[in-house]
Amino acid sequence: MDADACRVNGPAPHRLSGTVAWLLGRASLRAHQAIQERLADHGIRKWHYAVLATLAEFGPSTQAQIGRRLSVDRSDMVAILNDLERDDYVRRAPDPSDRRRNIVTMTPVGRDALHRFDEVVIRTDHELLGSLTPDERTHLTRLLERLVIAPDTPSDGRKKDGNPKI
Repeated sequence: MDADACRVNGPAPHRLSGTVAWLLGRASLRAHQAIQERLADHGIRKWHYAVLATLAEFGPSTQAQIGRRLSVDRSDMVAILNDLERDDYVRRAPDPSDRRRNIVTMTPVGRDALHRFDEVVIRTDHELLGSLTPDERTHLTRLLERLVIAPDTPSDGRKKDGNPKI
């Protein structure tokens, strides 16, 4: 593979440019940069979008639940929610069953904003995948989903419990 084909901030060393881990990392970096720039044009960051998307799909949740679902540190989650609450996209209220926790709910303003942000994400995906055919885009998405949701299986083909994968 031509190292220039792996360019994000310059060509990669040949030894790296053909490895799956390197290519996925570079593709991820490129995607994150693109989505960050596009969403910033609309006054939010990717984690803001992720929290709104999580609330839209799973409904009101505690701060801790959202943080665990997105793998976001507790203190970072507080900052993200502060921003979203300031913009009236979410509301936090004490959990009636445990006043130490907050339940986060998306507001109607947040729902409307999420629809606009969805369009930004869709356009960015189309830009990132512009060199691929529709079939290639679908195939890539399915492969990536398999990698992301694959069970934690060691390279020897055994499950975590040591038994062979079936």
